[in-house]
Amino acid sequence: MNRPILAKAAFTAAIMLALTGLVRAQDKADIEAAKKEGKVVWYTSTPVETGQKIAKMFEAKYGVKVEMFRSGGSAILRRFLQENQARRINADVLTTSDPAAAAELGEQGMFVPFKPVNFDKIPEGAKAADGSFIAQRLNIITIYVRSDKISGADVPRTWDALLDPKYKGKQVMTDPSFTSLQLSVIGMNAKQKGWGYYEKLRQNDIMIVQSNQQVSDMIKRGERVIAAGALDSYAAEDRKDGHPIETIYPSDGTYVIPSPTSVVKGSPNPNAGKLLAEFMISDEVQKLFPEEGSYSARSDIAPPAGSPDVKDIKLISIDYDYLRKSGPGVKKKFNEIFQ
Repeated sequence: MNRPILAKAAFTAAIMLALTGLVRAQDKADIEAAKKEGKVVWYTSTPVETGQKIAKMFEAKYGVKVEMFRSGGSAILRRFLQENQARRINADVLTTSDPAAAAELGEQGMFVPFKPVNFDKIPEGAKAADGSFIAQRLNIITIYVRSDKISGADVPRTWDALLDPKYKGKQVMTDPSFTSLQLSVIGMNAKQKGWGYYEKLRQNDIMIVQSNQQVSDMIKRGERVIAAGALDSYAAEDRKDGHPIETIYPSDGTYVIPSPTSVVKGSPNPNAGKLLAEFMISDEVQKLFPEEGSYSARSDIAPPAGSPDVKDIKLISIDYDYLRKSGPGVKKKFNEIFQ
């Protein structure tokens, strides 16, 4: 064989290798196999109305029924783990708001590594390198207030400001035993400020509720006027509905927490599970989040109207390794303080 032919063969082999690498870097759900399975079971902490919209969009596009079980992130994880321990795997797809738990369960082999279309558009910090979890959306945890009840210089603009006695009986926040987003916030605040911070909040007569929806309802009704660290998409939705609510991005930093989605290993409908996970980071779903006041997980999609880009928000670093080890202790200590 002469040298030009050898060179041509080497070039062809290099192209084939490159193409193979591209194929491996992007997995594809089997639509026909998913349709044969006929349904997908989705455990999720996605806000109810948004979750229902995603389910209906998926059913309309693929003709595959979505059975959605929706609850708070911590409650979703408890149910999933209890079923897994009983060797009854019911969920095909799991969406929570606890990246620390998602990483740990992925390392334990509970999820299927899967890198669908648009995987490359999810920031590195919002996905597992092997695709065992991929952010569905980004959750911005802010302070928000009833602007007709509290405004100007009276608005708390830092986390420490919430301890001011003038806010006694005016605040509400969620319970980390129910809402996994709050577990990240409580865990990091306690690590940085000490548990004395929450003991002082308790003395300030802060109300504890289970969900971010309940925080929103309390603020809208005026029963409390300050959401002391809550999911800002509810505030954005409430503003759209005409409620006088102002979002505060604390000057000492804001929490941005991904909501990871995973395909469950050994689930009843594995192909439908992959198809739903693929759909979750599609254009139509990711553009839905900003329309509803949430942030897309994808770096190529703009933030909600009137909201800053994530890169322009001062962020508080979250130590997920610490939360993996300390999560149960954080919940226990919080409950001891607020029981």
